[in-house]
Amino acid sequence: MRYAIVIEPADGNFSAYVPDLPGCVATGATVAETEREIREAIAFHLEGLQQDGLTIPPPQSQVEYVEIAA
Repeated sequence: MRYAIVIEPADGNFSAYVPDLPGCVATGATVAETEREIREAIAFHLEGLQQDGLTIPPPQSQVEYVEIAA
């Protein structure tokens, strides 16, 4: 599966979340560290859903960039 993630700058670090997995978040000192941490968070989140007998939400979010004329 391939989930969209959002990485945003925060106060002195970065944070990430997964739109299709509410509550699945991570932080890191760098973008690369944050990406590593959110990968681990996704795996942990999905494992928890499975253990609880819940359905794993399929990836549905799409990420696109749009250009805006300045």
